[in-house]
Amino acid sequence: MRMTPAGELTKRITAFQKRLQQKGVDGALIVDSADMFYFAGTAHRGHLFIPAEGKPLLMVKRSFTRAQGESALEDIIPLANVKDLTKMLNEYGYNHITTLGLELDVLPAAQYLLFQKLFEGTQIVDISGLIRSVRMVKSSYELEVLRDAAQLNYTLFYRVKDYLKEGITELELAGQLEMVYRLAGHSGRVKMRGFDQEVYYGHVLSGANGAIPSCMESPTGGLGISISFPQGAGYKKITQNEPIMIDFVGVKDGYLADQTRIFCIGQLPDKLVHAHETALLIQEAVKQMAVPGASCEDIYRHAFNMAAESGYGEHFMGFSEPVPFIGHGLGIELNEWPVLALGFKTTLEKNMVIAIEPKFIFPEGAVGIENTFVVGEKGLEPLTLFNESIIYLK
Repeated sequence: MRMTPAGELTKRITAFQKRLQQKGVDGALIVDSADMFYFAGTAHRGHLFIPAEGKPLLMVKRSFTRAQGESALEDIIPLANVKDLTKMLNEYGYNHITTLGLELDVLPAAQYLLFQKLFEGTQIVDISGLIRSVRMVKSSYELEVLRDAAQLNYTLFYRVKDYLKEGITELELAGQLEMVYRLAGHSGRVKMRGFDQEVYYGHVLSGANGAIPSCMESPTGGLGISISFPQGAGYKKITQNEPIMIDFVGVKDGYLADQTRIFCIGQLPDKLVHAHETALLIQEAVKQMAVPGASCEDIYRHAFNMAAESGYGEHFMGFSEPVPFIGHGLGIELNEWPVLALGFKTTLEKNMVIAIEPKFIFPEGAVGIENTFVVGEKGLEPLTLFNESIIYLK
């Protein structure tokens, strides 16, 4: 298992501390597992205190022993009771906290109220945006892990031909492909930020099921197999001459690579073929525009205009319920910053990682493309690789 090097953690914490200082925050208390993994190199239950200046303190509830072996931080101590937080911080010299940062975008209300009681008299502020901004730009170490996640996807898409047959259900195909992932080292969990946000490996959607929206902020969703989890592969049998969209997320050592390809047994109607070709043209335009300094919102507008000019605008990024974005950041979570969307005015920086997914949704199915890219000096450089054309099988 790959462990995050000490130097990598130091760079991340230092960058975050600069932001805390700029905002006048004395320190931040990290409890979310994704943020914990990013700053401490472990995802066990605990509380990570990062002061605006000084060394971080990791207080672990469970498992302390494993966290000690996984994290390269210097100060790691057991935490038997969360009520001892302030006492432990005082013992390590952090007894003048007037402003405390919390991850208010993901912190449960009960936890917030507890912290409010424990740190009575301390001003609590939201530092979620500071964390997400630090995580936007990837290091060379992170890019190395992301390339490994992308390789999982290549392995998966290469194996589709071994399992995709007429008459197989979406669920059967998904199960076979999930096995490929697991045997290749997929951890099984796709982490998303936000309340009640979840996805399982990804989606296998055939024909009209590709046009069914879901609770996810995604251009496609799928029927699923239960009302309790209304998305993804269902019991529909795959037939000839329909689009089969495989939208899967490779996960390796905590990092994600998002990718979509279109398969077909037989031949697709000309309309869907042309729409898919349009999606490829939009992807190419975005790749050229997405240079350091480019506006996320401007890139989205250009993609949207290209879709409208193609004649398929009403089918772009959803049909009955379209989503207002063309791409999203990813790394440890599937929905990281930046977002290529209306209202997201952030400019791109070198080594940001973004999934670009121009898709067209019709009542008879979905076509389009998705790849994960890193922002380079001259535009987007692909991390995920595989045939981008519609892949026809006999």
